[in-house]
Amino acid sequence: MDDTYIQARIDSFESKITLYESALEALAGGAHSYTINTGQTVQTVSKANLEAVRKTLDWLYEQLEYWTGRLSTNPSGSIVVRPYT
Repeated sequence: MDDTYIQARIDSFESKITLYESALEALAGGAHSYTINTGQTVQTVSKANLEAVRKTLDWLYEQLEYWTGRLSTNPSGSIVVRPYT
């Protein structure tokens, strides 16, 4: 795999993280439901789905860490990830 492919994966996961964080913020702010459109899928989540959204967000952060570690321009193999609240 080359860095171009890896960077595309990183960009994809970063975009999805932003979408899922927005969903959590909206639901925490009182919204009854929120639609996540990744460009490939559309998913409507509600407060009943909150745990599933959190698990998906955790998985997305794990994937971001994995792909960032594979990037050859990151010789330390480490990244800084901010937690969601």
